[in-house]
Amino acid sequence: MTSLPERAGRHCHQVLNPLHSCTYFAPEFTDELGRIGVKERAAYFAARSAPLGRVGAGTVTATFYNFKYDWVAQHVPAVWDVTTPEAVVEARLAAADGTLRRLLGAEVIASPEMAEAAELALRATEACGRAARPLYAAHADLAVPDAPHLAFWHAATLLREHRGDGHLAVLVAAELDGLEAVVSHTASGFGVAPTWARTMRGWSEEEWVAAQERLRGRGLLAADGELTPTGTALRKELEVETDRLDRAPYEHLGAAGVARLTELATAFASTAMAAGAFPADFLGKG
Repeated sequence: MTSLPERAGRHCHQVLNPLHSCTYFAPEFTDELGRIGVKERAAYFAARSAPLGRVGAGTVTATFYNFKYDWVAQHVPAVWDVTTPEAVVEARLAAADGTLRRLLGAEVIASPEMAEAAELALRATEACGRAARPLYAAHADLAVPDAPHLAFWHAATLLREHRGDGHLAVLVAAELDGLEAVVSHTASGFGVAPTWARTMRGWSEEEWVAAQERLRGRGLLAADGELTPTGTALRKELEVETDRLDRAPYEHLGAAGVARLTELATAFASTAMAAGAFPADFLGKG
């Protein structure tokens, strides 16, 4: 097997992930989940956890990691009194269909490149492992959609959750709680903008500041809110270890396959971003 270039799997993930996560910000998502009675923040919790079944706030908090339990508990498990996990899975797929058609256009959706990307991404998922990866394992039990663009989206989702489950194990080992993890990530400049990161996850400004103080106590965050050299080194170590735990699908696909999938997904993601896939102030330190 050809060895992969350094960070090749991470780079592939970074262009695949937006094509999954953009659906949560799309009007199609709001419409499809609203159609079955699921509204506002409950829609995200329900959509992402639905493959796990009728789970409660504890399971969602554990598997999502950086959301405040009290915030989650306002929506789960009450959402399952409104609809079923099966209906949510169906609605989310319909939302993904509409979102990708709008952002990418009919020509890209029907292109041979989309079919090729779906085939490559699905091949990579063949080497994903279920053990200690609950969100991945639950999603892996779902049927692969027939349409190439939805098969691609499904595979991107599997690869996202596989990496994410591994990343949580790394965060626990580093003794970063959910809020500390997101605060340090936003301080790196590579994550979601702090205002979005805090409000979407249910944390108060006071709780955010308290997490910053805890990170300062460990020498990870400077007085100005930037990472210290020690903090920067830790964030780098977290990603390297996550890469190690996530190497199997990309090694299975091989260097040429990873390079091609990255090329195709980069083009799709660039088109989606240019079409307004995310709010303008969503990423960065704003």
